[in-house]
Amino acid sequence: MLYYPSMSVELFLDMLVAERGAAAHTLSAYQRDLDGAAEYLKGDLAKASADDLSRYLAHLRRQKRAATTIARHLSALRQYYRFLLSENQRDSDPTLHLERPKKPQRLPKIISVDAASRLLDVITAQKQNPATARLQLLCELLYGAGLRASEVVTLPFNAYRAGQNSLRVRGKGDKERIVPLTPPSITAFEHYLAVRKNFLGTEKSQKFLFPSRGSTGHYTRQRLHQEIKTLALAAGLDPKQLTPHVLRHAFATHMLEGGADLRSVQQLLGHADISTTQIYTHVTTQRLRDTVQNHHPLAKIGARKSKR
Repeated sequence: MLYYPSMSVELFLDMLVAERGAAAHTLSAYQRDLDGAAEYLKGDLAKASADDLSRYLAHLRRQKRAATTIARHLSALRQYYRFLLSENQRDSDPTLHLERPKKPQRLPKIISVDAASRLLDVITAQKQNPATARLQLLCELLYGAGLRASEVVTLPFNAYRAGQNSLRVRGKGDKERIVPLTPPSITAFEHYLAVRKNFLGTEKSQKFLFPSRGSTGHYTRQRLHQEIKTLALAAGLDPKQLTPHVLRHAFATHMLEGGADLRSVQQLLGHADISTTQIYTHVTTQRLRDTVQNHHPLAKIGARKSKR
């Protein structure tokens, strides 16, 4: 049986754009999840019952889908049915009593302060040219300001002006935040802006802080990942363990270890929910626990006794 997306799904996606400023990749993810449910149920998703959706989630579990994947599908369904309720297209929410699968808590990967310093030192030691100046600023914004890779590469040219000590960043949900800049970041801006003209391409590229001659008009996330991997090798680090997002994680963790309060870090990262930021407190707690286990004499005595 062929499946055709229902009008209600299309309206829901339109709402995500108009009211939440959802990005294209976010919309495609919602559409894939909702289409998957509709194809399995072989009917109008807007009229599905709680039993129908329960069968669908059971189907995903039988397929050995990860708990995180199932939770994402359920989240998409919940938001979809809440939209239908708000539009008076349903009188009940079939996802209300569906149990959310427990997701294993994954601690974010980070690097040490020393490793982050080595990365930045490697760039400084390289032959200074426009590409080096650009990479220096990119790393300062990832590790020194905690920006997402997608936020960095799409920064508009007017996000920063000479003499500023902060940066205007538009993040998830089209929400704008002000991010303070460190003195090294400001210096990196000065060096990069002096050579930015070397990367300009079409007229479209002129509006981006990091322009490119490619089709997007801006430096890409793929290229950023590649350069970070190359930089890791030059610094003697495992490139598999280093990504732009790891630098963002390191920014948050090192801020908390340095005494920053959780609410401030939440604002700097642009997290809508503080529970998302709290994961970094688990990282710092784990690091402290490891330090005690590795260096406290009583911990070592306990380890020896357990081996007897």
